[in-house]
Formats: sequence, structure tokens, C-alpha cells
Amino acid sequence: MDISKGLPAIQGGLHIWITENQKMVPVPEGAYGNFFEEHCYVILHVPQSPKATRGASSDLHYWIGKQAGAEAQGTAAAFQQHLQEELGGQTVLHREAQAHESDCFCSYFRPGIIYRKGGLASDLKHVETNFFNIQRLLHIKGRKHVSATEVELSWNSFNKGDIFLLDLGKMMIQWNGPKTSISEKARGLALTYSLRDRERGGRAQIGVVDDEAKAPDLMQIMEAVLGRRVGSLRAATPSKDINQLQKASVRLYHVYEKGKDLVVVELATPPLTQDLLQEEDVYILDQGGFKIYVWQGRMSSLQERQAAFSRAVGFIQAKGYPTYTNVEVVNDGAESAAFKQLFRTWSEKRSRNQKLGGRDKLIHVKLDVGKLHTQPELAAQLRMVDDGSGKVEVWCMEDLRRQPVDPKRHGQLYAGNYYLVLYTYQRLGRVQYILYLWQGRQATADEIKALNSNAKELDVMYGGALVQEHVTMGSEPPHFLAIFQGQLVIFQERAGHHGKGQSASTTRLFHVQGTDSQNTKTMEVPARASSLNSNDIFLLVTAGVCYLWFGKGCNGDQREMARVVVTVISKKNEETVLEGQEPPHFWEALGGRAPYPSKKRLPEEVPRFQPRLFECSSQMGCLVLAEVVFFSQEDLDKYDIMLLDTWQEIFLWLGEAASEWKEAVAWGQEYLKTHPAGRSPATPIVLVKQGHEPPTFTGWFFTWDPYKWTSHLSDTKVVEGSPAAASTISEITAVSPGAPSLPHSDLGSDRMVLMGRGSARPCLRLLSGQEVNNFRLSRWPGNGRTGAVALQALKGSQDSSENELMRGPKSGGTRTSSSVSSTSATINGGLRREQLMHQAAEDLPEGVDPARREFYLSDSDFQDIFGKSKEEFYSMATWRQQQEKKQLGFF
Repeated sequence: MDISKGLPAIQGGLHIWITENQKMVPVPEGAYGNFFEEHCYVILHVPQSPKATRGASSDLHYWIGKQAGAEAQGTAAAFQQHLQEELGGQTVLHREAQAHESDCFCSYFRPGIIYRKGGLASDLKHVETNFFNIQRLLHIKGRKHVSATEVELSWNSFNKGDIFLLDLGKMMIQWNGPKTSISEKARGLALTYSLRDRERGGRAQIGVVDDEAKAPDLMQIMEAVLGRRVGSLRAATPSKDINQLQKASVRLYHVYEKGKDLVVVELATPPLTQDLLQEEDVYILDQGGFKIYVWQGRMSSLQERQAAFSRAVGFIQAKGYPTYTNVEVVNDGAESAAFKQLFRTWSEKRSRNQKLGGRDKLIHVKLDVGKLHTQPELAAQLRMVDDGSGKVEVWCMEDLRRQPVDPKRHGQLYAGNYYLVLYTYQRLGRVQYILYLWQGRQATADEIKALNSNAKELDVMYGGALVQEHVTMGSEPPHFLAIFQGQLVIFQERAGHHGKGQSASTTRLFHVQGTDSQNTKTMEVPARASSLNSNDIFLLVTAGVCYLWFGKGCNGDQREMARVVVTVISKKNEETVLEGQEPPHFWEALGGRAPYPSKKRLPEEVPRFQPRLFECSSQMGCLVLAEVVFFSQEDLDKYDIMLLDTWQEIFLWLGEAASEWKEAVAWGQEYLKTHPAGRSPATPIVLVKQGHEPPTFTGWFFTWDPYKWTSHLSDTKVVEGSPAAASTISEITAVSPGAPSLPHSDLGSDRMVLMGRGSARPCLRLLSGQEVNNFRLSRWPGNGRTGAVALQALKGSQDSSENELMRGPKSGGTRTSSSVSSTSATINGGLRREQLMHQAAEDLPEGVDPARREFYLSDSDFQDIFGKSKEEFYSMATWRQQQEKKQLGFF
């Protein structure tokens, strides 16, 4: 495409161009995720729905291959600038370098990025589908963001800590290093299957070597290609991931021209405030040297904006940072979520009518319980799972053990104590639980440990179904207030046995805040005049009378709630006092008059930061996060611990197979402590387990399928052995001609089959003895490397294997279970619709998976019933598949 010509209409979604002969040509969608190292690419992401992204801004990336020449770089840079001018100011620009891409860039490509050697020949397609004449070795690494790099076809390329894929065209062998984790193996396998489906049309066999001693046949094939391995493997390469402590180092620089010189002056260090950014100027924000932001004011000159990347590159050189340092250019009014969250507060300078992700309109909505049940987005924004009318149980921690609190005193908490509050409610016909761990001031390490230990005991009692929310006094979430129906009172002294207060002074002052039964709390404050505030209501309790003091700025709703609270705190004579009409005894009880806040309080602005999702891991004892920028439920993997930051709460989602649950709360605390914006350490931290997600969590996702985990678990039961016993895998082969892509896996024991989340069950079989023999190659003397004769033999075996794949499984000679063989046979002809529709699981034909019964229809019956092909159906979102299956009797 000639950049001087007009661009085609840009639709929502992902668009990619590659440099070729000093021009930019579009990359076919089937080749997305493949990057040739001698080229440069321009990637444009246009949000299809503001609700599903971080706002209305588009993202424009300029990607540089490590072998790309100056001409390719210049062509791509000019094309990016042209695109930017066409798109306008609502675009975030990124400079990406191979193997050092930003999380935003990596988030586009599931299940990973493939780096290809050399360049793209003009007479060849970008990626040749069904291309079997190939021999290559791919080095697969990464956790949430996986990449595969083509390396030398030699044992010298291997190490103990990563995954390697030997791609032989008709066969692909994944070799897992002994130091790789189960999640890395699963994600490597997902990438392997993606390569098989995209580049071989699904027509290739896959084997996995997890323990070389248990996979002699596959090792024989590898040695035939790579030669006999001499010596031991290299140790794992240490990871160079940036931890949160490094990211906390942020510095803001003012950039301007003085004569012919470019001046860069350090302006501020954290905590940064938005008012430092003036719309006439340009600024550079350096985040720990790992990422450089360039902020361009809306009134800055065109010349300054065009020089943004060159200034950033000059800054990187001056600082001595690596040339691959990531650069992000943001325009005034179109900042990315990552940039905004580097500042203590952020308010939109754009029109208030412009919504951030479509969520602003939900802030001031009168609570409707029915809507909370049907609209999880509303529940998430209001931080309310319901109206608080469920069952409440309270325990007070005494002598490091929990003691039940009398229901009559459930709402009476004491600042020196620690409580467990269990809330039970129903949603979608299921009983669900939230366990609040409420912590008073000055907690000791032993007390915190005991609180967590007792919470774990309760969680075990309830079968691991408790959502656990850590709450600090003074930062109670709205739902916590709602369950006490406006009668929550926090006393200053420590409670005695079973929550009864110990001796207190004669004069006490209580601050009442709230306008209804779902947002009111009362907290004891020092009994002195300076504690008063004209905007609120206070309760002054003396030896003979209880004064109900109404500030001038309070309203009728506040006064109504205060009268309810009085009955909880004191049974003494009540006397209403208006500000300015206090009797002398009132001031005497407070120790005399004193100044206090009297100006009208402006409505508190609710932070409107876009939620962000991260994968958590630990490196050398420090927290490491990988962000998934355009996240969905599909990004929650059972091996993950994910951190969802909604700014007002920190959610930690625990996958069922995650191995570091004990670290989760500590990771949340470290995230808050090291956040560049100076976040409050009292921000509530919520532990959410897979399959027990509350609407306050699911509502932050664009769509949510509540049945996803259930159907996924039913899929994995076809494997032999325990799905968690991944360390014993030795070999697998899955053959699925024409089946949908398999984006995810569960790892079984010695032999296994692979299932995809939300996709149909493919025709599956294990490697037969004859098929393995077809791939066995004789070893030649000499240096242990295979010669031309061996490669020719391998090519011949691949051709015969392809013919066998096209014919399908033979009746004999394969080690396939009877149920799977039966499945293969029935799928080809299809079962009758009456055998599958509206049938109980126990009444289905043998070998039919109840969770995927529609897949056993013939193609013609499927088209007739669903009105679409199987391929179209399985490309839909899982929740839509489930919905249609329910309506048509296949659920």
C-alpha cells in the first residue's frame, strides 16, 4: 500500500501491515501473530465496543524486527504517522521492539507470538497454510504472554527452564524443560496447537516429552533429527521481568526547545499530580527505565507532536537505557489507563458526556435489588452483590480464637478488635458467601495471622466457597455497611468477652455519616469540639443526656438515619441541638469551644479509572505482574493468580490449579505499597476463587459465562489419571481433521487427550505403535547428526502419515479406548437428533459427552437445527453457545 494514497475504511478490531519493497502491505488475518525479524510492522487496534476496552482511544503500534534495516524502519514510521493523521488525536502511539513488546501489544495475540527468521519473499504468502515441508526448532517462553522464537536446530539451543517445539511438518514434538511449571507447559501446548491449526490446517500429530525416560519413541525421533545429545543441558536462563518495585520509580520531565537546543528538565517524583501537565507543553515520564511515556498537550505545536518519538529515542540514549525500551506517546484527553494510574488522582478534562468505558452513568443510581441480580455491571460499579438482606454471622477474635457475637450486637464493632463477618445470599439459584475479615487499628502480627487462620478454617468448612474480603477500619465497602442496615457503630475501646465493650469514659462523641440504611456508619471520635463538622451529624453522650447535634449542612435523610443510630448507642434522654444553638453544657462536655470545619463539603468525586487485569508471579521474592490490556473471561486460566484493580478494590482471582494461594493477599498488599500513585494500604483486598465469582467481580468483564468452569471441568474428565498430575506426562497425540481450534489444555498422566475451552470435542486418538515406528529413523555414525538420507526418509514417512491422517483411524493397530473409537465413528455419520435433543445425561448413547452433545449431529442436521455450521457456532462466545443450546434442547 502506497502511503500517499488514501486508506481504506478502518473498521473496529485488529489491522496489521508489513513492510515490503518500501511499501506497506496488509497482512492476512490468518497470519496474525507471525512476525518476520527482517521486517517492520504497523499494528492498529480500533475498539469495537468502548465497554470492552479502556475507552474510545485506538492503539497504533510501530514494531521493529531485530534484523530490520533502516529503509524498512523509515517506511513503517512514515506509514504510522500517516495513519495517526487520518485517525486524529484519539490514538495512543507505541514503539515496540522484537522480544520486548508492551503488555498492550502482547494482549492482542492469543495464545502467543511467533518470531520467524529472515524476511518475507514477495512471491510467497505471509504464512503458508498446510505447509508440511518444514524442519525447525522453536524456543517457547513466557507466562501470560507467550512467544516462540526460531533457533538453531541443535541440542545446543535447549535449556532446562524453557519449552522447545521440534516442528517436522506432519509431526510436532513439544519438549518441556525439567524446570518448567505446569502453567508454562499448558500455555506452550496451547501455542503448539494454535500453530498446528493455523499452519497445518489441523493435520499434524502432536507429541509431548515431559519426561524423557517415559517417552523413548519421541526421543528417538528427536535424536534422529538433532543427533545424539552430548553432555548435560544448560541451566535455565534467569528471567529479566520487571518487578513492581522497579515500576514504582517514576520521574516526570519537562521537554522544551531553547534556541536550537532541546532541554529536558526533571520536574517531579511520586506522588505525581495531574496539574503538573500543562496543555501547552510536552512531557516525558520515565517509569523505572523500562518504559517511556511522552505526553503531548492539546495546545502543543504540530512540530513538537511530530518529534515525539525522536525525542523519546534521544532521551533513551542520553539515559543509557537499552535501545529496545518501550515508548508510548499519549495525547491530552486520550491517555491510556496505564498512564493515568501513575498519578495520584485523575479527572477527565474532556466533556462530562464522554463516558469512560460507559460506566460513569452508573455511579448515581438508586439501588434496585432486581437490577443487581440481572446486571452484574451495576453490581460491580456500586460494589453491591445485593441489598444486604441476607444472613449475617459475626465472630470476634479473642485470645487468637473466634468467638460468636450475640446477633443483638452484630453491628457493634470495636476498634481494638478483629472480626469475621460471614454473609450468605442467593444468586442464580445458588447459595453464595462473602467472608469479611475486618481489622481494627494497631494489629499485631499474631492477631493478623490468627484472623487469616480462622478464615481458612471457615473456608474449609464451607467447601472452599467463601469469597474473602480484607477490610480495614474506616475503609469499609458499601456492601459491608448495607448488611448492618445503617446500624454499624465502631467504638474506640477494645471489646471484652463476646464483643461486649469494656469500661469507657463518661463523655463520648460519635460521628454519623450516611443517608440511608445501605450506606450509613457511625464511628466514635475524640470527644472535643475540633472533631465536629458542619456537614454532618454528631452524637454527644454525657452522664445525664445524649445530644443529637445537627450541622447546618446536613439534610433530612441524614437526620432520619441519625435518629435510628441513637437507639443503638444510648438509652439516655435525647436532646436535639442545632448548630449555633448549643447549650453551655454541650461545650463544657467537649472541653470548651474550638474551631472545626464549617465550609460546605463538595460531593466527593468517585475515581473513574479503567479496571486493569494482571497475572501475578514472584521473582526473587518480588512481585511481577503481566497486564492483559483488553481482558475477558478467557484470560482467566486455572493455573493463574490474577489481580483485578478496580481502584476502589483489589480482587485476587485464584485459579483452581494455582500453586501460590498463600501469597495472594501479600501480593495484593505489595501491589498497593509499590504503586506509583501512592495508593491507600487500606484499600479492600478480595480473594475470589474460580467458580465462586461474585457479581462485583464478574461485572467488570464485558461478558461472563457462569457455566464456563462447569463445562470445562466436564471436558477434562476424558484424560487418563488426574488432570493435576502434569509431571508424569510422557507423550500425546491428538488428531482432529476439520475440528475447531484448541486454545487451551489440561494435562493428564502418561497419555492424554487435549480439550479446548468452549469448543467442540475433536476426534481424538493416541499415537499408535505403527505410527511411532514410521517416525523412527536410523542413527548414522559420525557426529550424531542426521544426514541427507535420514531427512529423505523422514520426508517419506511424513507423506505416508498424511495419507493415513486423511483416511482416518484404522480399525486395528491403534491404542484407542473403545469410547473414543465409538465417538470417531458416530461423528462421521452423525447421531439422530432425537437421540441427543431433550435427553437426560444418562439416556445419551454411550461415549457421548453431555456437555457437547450437539457436536454428534451430522453437519446437515446441525445446519438445519442451529441455522449455522459447526465452525460458525464454535467461533461464537461460550455464553452465546450455551444460550442457543438451552433454547434448542441440547443442554
